[in-house]
Amino acid sequence: MPAAADLPEIEVRDNPEKSRYEAVMGQAVAALVDYRVLRGRVALIHTEVDRAFTGRGVGLRLAQGVLDDIRARGLKVTPVCRFMAAYIERHPAYADLVSWGRERPG
Repeated sequence: MPAAADLPEIEVRDNPEKSRYEAVMGQAVAALVDYRVLRGRVALIHTEVDRAFTGRGVGLRLAQGVLDDIRARGLKVTPVCRFMAAYIERHPAYADLVSWGRERPG
C-alpha cells in the first residue's frame, strides 16, 4: 500500500443528480455517501468505499468533506449511516450539526 503522500489528491464533491457525495481520486469515484435532503437537513444514508481504495483514509476524508460542505450550506445532518454517526462521535466539532427526525436509530 502506498504512503499517504503518494496518493493522488482526493476531491470531495456533491453529485445532486445521484443524491450522493463522492470522493474522487484521479478519474475514479473512490467512495460515496448516499443522502436525502429533508426539510433543512441532510440524512446521510449509506457510505461505501471502493475495495481498491480501502485502508487509505478515503472514507475519513470523505466524511470530513461532506460535513464541512453541509456546515457551509447552513444545513443540519441526520447520520443514519453508522460510519458517519461514528465519525461525528469521534469528532465532536461536528456534533452541533446533528438533528434527528423520525430516522433516529432505535
